[in-house]
Amino acid sequence: MTTPALLPLSGRRIPPLNLGPPSFPHHRATLRLSEKFILLLILSAFITLCFGAFFFLPDSSKHKRFDLGLEDVLIPHVDASKGAKNPGVFLIHGPDEHRHREEEERLRNKIRADHEKALEEAKEKLKKSREEIRAEIQTEKNKVVQEMKTKEKKPLPPVPIPNLIGINGGDPEDNDIRKKREKIKEMMKHAWDNYRIYGWGHNELRPIARKGHSTNIFGSSQMGATIVDALDTLYIMGLHGEFRDGQKWIEDTLDFSVNSEVSVFEVNIRFIGGLLAAYYLSGEEIFKIKAVQLAEKLLPAFNTPTGIPWAMVNLKSGVGRNWGWASAGSSILAEFGTLHMEFVHLSYLTGDPVYYKKVMHIRKLLQKMDRPNGLYPNYLNPRTGRWGQYHTSVGGLGDSFYEYLLKAWLMSDKTDHEARKMYDDAIEAIEKHLIKKSRGGLTFIGEWKNGHLEKKMGHLACFAGGMFALGADGSRMDKAGHYLELGAEIARTCHESYDRTALKLGPESFKFDGAVEAVAVRQAEKYYILRPEVIETYWYLWRFTHDPRYRQWGWEAALAIEKYCRVSGGFSGVKDVYSSTPTHDDVQQSFFLAETLKYLYLLFSSDDLLPLDHWVFNTEAHPLPVLHLANTTLSGNPAVR
Repeated sequence: MTTPALLPLSGRRIPPLNLGPPSFPHHRATLRLSEKFILLLILSAFITLCFGAFFFLPDSSKHKRFDLGLEDVLIPHVDASKGAKNPGVFLIHGPDEHRHREEEERLRNKIRADHEKALEEAKEKLKKSREEIRAEIQTEKNKVVQEMKTKEKKPLPPVPIPNLIGINGGDPEDNDIRKKREKIKEMMKHAWDNYRIYGWGHNELRPIARKGHSTNIFGSSQMGATIVDALDTLYIMGLHGEFRDGQKWIEDTLDFSVNSEVSVFEVNIRFIGGLLAAYYLSGEEIFKIKAVQLAEKLLPAFNTPTGIPWAMVNLKSGVGRNWGWASAGSSILAEFGTLHMEFVHLSYLTGDPVYYKKVMHIRKLLQKMDRPNGLYPNYLNPRTGRWGQYHTSVGGLGDSFYEYLLKAWLMSDKTDHEARKMYDDAIEAIEKHLIKKSRGGLTFIGEWKNGHLEKKMGHLACFAGGMFALGADGSRMDKAGHYLELGAEIARTCHESYDRTALKLGPESFKFDGAVEAVAVRQAEKYYILRPEVIETYWYLWRFTHDPRYRQWGWEAALAIEKYCRVSGGFSGVKDVYSSTPTHDDVQQSFFLAETLKYLYLLFSSDDLLPLDHWVFNTEAHPLPVLHLANTTLSGNPAVR
């Protein structure tokens, strides 16, 4: 987002000082005098402003109180001076009033001297030519850039790396399964190679137009989203040459100091998640350093009255805001509720508890709030701390919040009992109010809108089959079998949504009204954009049951993607899965390489590749290691203390 020019009280724009060549050379002398006059006016105004501000400072001898801003729970604590009534508030005391007045006089004299010096330096500057001024400005710019680079290279504190198991291998014994796995690897290579040729450095690829592509979630900058998102997939597939190409681009080119407004959620799950996974898998320090640099840029998004982050933040200015379409300026549950895994790992790796505190504050606030029918609405206003529209879904806007409650527990080596309780409570309410069975016997997850159930399920909600299976072990009242079966029923429903189309690929959402079951009705819901959620559920259920139907269904999906989505320049989504001659949308999504192809590859690998008792996948399928009790921030990692 470009910063708007400053507007004075008159409402007119302040014209920028032009240090470039004048438009009219024959007026050079007149223009030079005009520039000097403007500079002197600006300097005199600045000096007047500074003196005015100084003399209007509060009298410290009268014990004026400066409130740091928000209540103590929302900001880092600052030790108050003696006599303060509340933590987080400074009191300025003056036991010796005469000494304070002398100090004020000394400061006034210093300010006068500094201003006189600045005025003399400005006069000297005005004697110089344009070329000399521009050269000095460039020198100062270079110095600042060099200082920033030096700061970025500052090493992070060493911490014990968790015991990493199953980061390569996974060769299946069955020859047919091995061939299928090799086919998935070839599809990944086709997607990557074409991105490398036609979209390198861009966020995504337009495989038919054969050029780069981006969306507003990544802002206006080319941040190489596909590179970062695909790294861990390349690594576990053994495509190490391609992995090194991506690593080199990240080392040489990836820069987060850009004037660009990005989605906090998307950048967290794709970039921070992808960089952390690449670091754990490869041990290359650059990935950890870049993840921390980006995380620091996201922290200003949490500067809201409640501590609930904005949906978007400008990486350069730190200014945040919410999506214009979100209920009355609300933040979205699936966005601010999908930070925990990455932020806990950031605190673990840096020894800085700020990231952990940010996400735990969100959790504590949610625990205090009333929930209609035990359900979490999708919208929460970050200014008021109140729910927006009463809309609850396990699909878009809500989905990964529930996923991260469960995965926070798993990632903590099952010691974060608070997260597990929140997950169990939420799932019980979802099962009671949102999960229904159609007339045809298909189990689906509807959406709660303003007091009634909408019998529609989104492709995004199909991840829940895998979530129920993943959370079965450790569920209340020994209901592990129930939740494993529920996961299998959701998988069957989502498979039906694929099987009832012409392309054998699932629509974006599908209804359960009357005779219509697991079928999209509106044209705007008939597209498939290379989404992974159904295949994700197949993989989890394969891991927990080894029922061959899940590999069979996964292979059907892979063949359909290969037949209808593959083009010479990569892979593209399709606009209508019910048409036998589909039109392509000409976008190769970064999550296709990060998630869809990774889950397919794992589906046809043996269970010793990224075993689930040692790894937890973030919502973008980036594997992060379980932080066992001795190492976790939750148990008081010495680095954090």
